[in-house]
Amino acid sequence: MLKFVKYLRKYRKYVVGVLSLTFFDVMIELYLPNLMSMIVDKGIVTGDTAYIFSIGIRMLLVAVLSTISMIVSSYLSSKASMSVGRDLREKVFTHVENFSLAEFDQVGTSSLITRTTNDIRQIQQLTIMLLRMMIRAPLMLTGGLIMAYTKNKKLSLVLLVAMPILLFAVTTVGRKAFPLFKSVQKKIDRMNLVLREKLTGVRVIRAFNRDDYEKERFAESNRDLTETSLTVDRIMISMFPLINLIMNFTTIAVVWFGSKQVDMGNMFVGDIMAFIQYVMLTMFSLVMFSVIFVNIPRAAASAERINEVLDIKPRIIDSVTPKDIGELEELEFDDVTFSFPGAELPTLCDISFKAKIGETVAIIGGTGSGKSTLINLIPRFYDINKGTIKINGIDIREIRQKTLRQKIGLVPQQAVLFTGTIKDNIKQGKSEATDEEIIHAARTAQAEEFINNLEDGYESSVSQGGTNFSGGQKQRLSIARALVREPEIYVFDDSFSALDFKTDAKLRQALSKETEESIVIIVAQRVSTVKDADTIIVLDNGKMEGIGTHKELLHSSKVYGEIVRSQYSEEEI
Repeated sequence: MLKFVKYLRKYRKYVVGVLSLTFFDVMIELYLPNLMSMIVDKGIVTGDTAYIFSIGIRMLLVAVLSTISMIVSSYLSSKASMSVGRDLREKVFTHVENFSLAEFDQVGTSSLITRTTNDIRQIQQLTIMLLRMMIRAPLMLTGGLIMAYTKNKKLSLVLLVAMPILLFAVTTVGRKAFPLFKSVQKKIDRMNLVLREKLTGVRVIRAFNRDDYEKERFAESNRDLTETSLTVDRIMISMFPLINLIMNFTTIAVVWFGSKQVDMGNMFVGDIMAFIQYVMLTMFSLVMFSVIFVNIPRAAASAERINEVLDIKPRIIDSVTPKDIGELEELEFDDVTFSFPGAELPTLCDISFKAKIGETVAIIGGTGSGKSTLINLIPRFYDINKGTIKINGIDIREIRQKTLRQKIGLVPQQAVLFTGTIKDNIKQGKSEATDEEIIHAARTAQAEEFINNLEDGYESSVSQGGTNFSGGQKQRLSIARALVREPEIYVFDDSFSALDFKTDAKLRQALSKETEESIVIIVAQRVSTVKDADTIIVLDNGKMEGIGTHKELLHSSKVYGEIVRSQYSEEEI
């Protein structure tokens, strides 16, 4: 929790302003009961109306100053806490940007969202609370005790009995609630996960009539969160009646023993009224301590979760002395082996091949053979366990990640579109792309026809996830995004699967002209897509079962032969 105090350093002027105004406000609050005592003892008792009016005007002015002070103090504390929250969100987001896919898998998307929003909000709330109360509570406690003691030493003993009882009650409640706060945040993670899967998978859920199952699944996670939250709230709520009960009994004790002091002539009525106010201020300061005490465990649980993210060190980092690779000439996999963290067996084993400028390498194989994993290694989404991946003879681990990825145009297996317009999505590949370049990329990707048929053309809006476009349209827009980048390495991860054969053929023909000065890596299931490649790699359970041209593999690869026969008749073969 203390780690986050450093974020307040940038806003020390706000902090100093809050502390100064709070000090001034507390002094005013401690002064007001004394003025009230003077009105009662010297004005009301003697019937001096002028004196009452004079002191009343003074009290009114003091109250106005106190109000102004509190308003400005609240503004400054809010400004500081919101700024801290903004900086924290930026820090977490920037740190997460450096994660490899392994770190994303480790934490989970829904949990990262919760930590960046809900958990940081808890830190914000505690920050504003500390700024407004961390000096007010001790000042009010100290000042209230001193002023009460000066009014009557014997009567102030009541506070020495009441304060330990109040502290014991608050501490007991806090100890019971603390373990549950972290549990609540984890259950929020779980509910977010279920909700996210429900929303993103709504088509599949409805297609298989799983709405009732998903409703029950969400209801269960929601019920679990509600029950835990209610348990925490019941524990926390029980504290406030206890505090009120203790404060009321303390007031009764003050009136009881104070009346005896008045009878003996040791106190005035106004002094008792002022004493009660000082007792209330003292007890209220303890209540403020209790509120802080209650919220610290919740914020501490959130801080721990945020620190877990910030403490994760990305496994994939740039070399201290990165090398410049210049113009691309060759991509090489040399005896590459890779396994996911915690996996018993490697996903890819002993993969070796070369691809030069102007060549196309196709990767084909059964489901789960490691095709997508292999191409995810090229932009260094994961680091390999053994062997090397080289560009121009240089290990990609010795190249800056940004430099490496600038040379790659990736079209993922699942087409991803962002909210905005069609033009915005294509410009994701190259932010400074001109309208001519965008149109040319769309034309090559066979997307121009359906774009022109839209009312707003390239300015047509794209909904979240691109749900207002078909699978084939999304794939073509994803391909256009890669084409406008004009990369040196094109990576197509089963990017033609949603296209009909005619569009597929036209697209491959158009691509062949655009990629003459590039290396093309294609993952595909259709033989028609890969058969014209310069090199075809056949994967089987993560191993290279065959490598060669289409004609060579027909005779040398059993797996490739089976794939061909499953798609073509003997006459066509």
